[in-house]
Amino acid sequence: MTDSNGTAKANPGTTPRPSGAPKPGGPSAHPKPHAVKPAPGPAAQQHPHPVVVPTVTDPSRWGRVDEDGTAWVKTAEGERIVGSWQAGDAAEGLAHFGRRFDDLATEVALLEARLAAGADARKTKAAALALAESLPTAAVIGDIDGLAKRLQAITEHSEEAAAHAKEEKERARHEHTERKEALCAEAEQIAAESTQWKAAGDRLREILDEWKSIRGVDRKVDDALWKRYSKARESFNRRRGAHFAELDRERAAAKARKEELCVRAEELSGSTDWVGTAAVFRDLLTEWKAAGRAPREADESLWRRFKSAQDVFFAARNAAVSERDAEFESNASAKEELLHAYEHIDPAAGLDTARAQLRELQDKWDAIGKVPRERIQELEGKLRSIEKRVRDAVDAQWRRTDPEAVARAAQFREKVAQFEEQAAKAQAAGKQRDAEKALEQAKQWREWAEAAEGAVSNR
Repeated sequence: MTDSNGTAKANPGTTPRPSGAPKPGGPSAHPKPHAVKPAPGPAAQQHPHPVVVPTVTDPSRWGRVDEDGTAWVKTAEGERIVGSWQAGDAAEGLAHFGRRFDDLATEVALLEARLAAGADARKTKAAALALAESLPTAAVIGDIDGLAKRLQAITEHSEEAAAHAKEEKERARHEHTERKEALCAEAEQIAAESTQWKAAGDRLREILDEWKSIRGVDRKVDDALWKRYSKARESFNRRRGAHFAELDRERAAAKARKEELCVRAEELSGSTDWVGTAAVFRDLLTEWKAAGRAPREADESLWRRFKSAQDVFFAARNAAVSERDAEFESNASAKEELLHAYEHIDPAAGLDTARAQLRELQDKWDAIGKVPRERIQELEGKLRSIEKRVRDAVDAQWRRTDPEAVARAAQFREKVAQFEEQAAKAQAAGKQRDAEKALEQAKQWREWAEAAEGAVSNR
């Protein structure tokens, strides 16, 4: 701002500002979060000036304010007037123009910071060039030549920073593209092979969430990859849907089959054919397991129905078996008493009596009925012992009175008599050799006769 004579007045808000230069403390003074890179690139790291906000401690080194209020700044090209101070003494004017230099230096420091942070190098360069063009006319007192060098460095390094930013962007795009390609491949593999439906479905949703977090891929490439992923997900969903549709059909068939088995089980529940029906129930249970699973609630209900029918039969069978076991135990006790009562049978005291007693024992034995399986051998063994005792006596008597054995012994005696008669005739005729031969044969037949008679008498 100038007065009517063209003299600059002390007004902190009228400092000349180049077009496009950022305002100190304005929106461009601090880079937006999305424009800040995690780390500066090589060009920024090699920047010759540290990113600091300088403070002019002694503006008198770079200029002066005369008694009439004229403000001067020193540059490499000499001194030049930067304005006029009319609002106080010369020291206050010098401090005022020094603060305006601080503001300008702050803008340069912010541009350095933006370049170091990897912000848009093209915009940073444009802002640096605009500030550099304003320096020759800037109404400030300070190291203007130093600022010019720093702005020149920003301009020079902005190209390198832009190239690095582009390289980083390409690298990130390549990495993100590779990641999405890997996610596509995984989704396609899941769609083609996986039968772990829940785990696979969860993984496809995780892939989608990760997919949404990956940015910076070329739009055309991204669209193509998205189509691949979508196709894989749809393929998996169709295959999973077909699987569960088939499963529903199988479960419906299993339900119908198990309902049939329940009807058969209920029909058999009142049977008293314990052995045969128990075998049929075992077969039904095998068929039940082979039928597969029905829908959960129906399966549980049908199983309760089937098991209830099965339990009715087996409860009745167990009751019958318990009753039978009690009867068998009673029969065993009765047979023990019977054996005790008839154990005195003695064939030597009278064979006919012994045989009659044995028949009486056997009739009573059969009338009593069955005994527990584990007692059969013991009790039957005792009965067989009595039976053997009587049978052996009968056999012995038969051998003693065997008509054939007696007749055979008599025949042998007749042979002895015949040969002895022949021997006597031969001796009377003087035939000694014939007599000896006949006597020898008589002797042989006598031995046989005696043996036959001995067998009969020993029986």
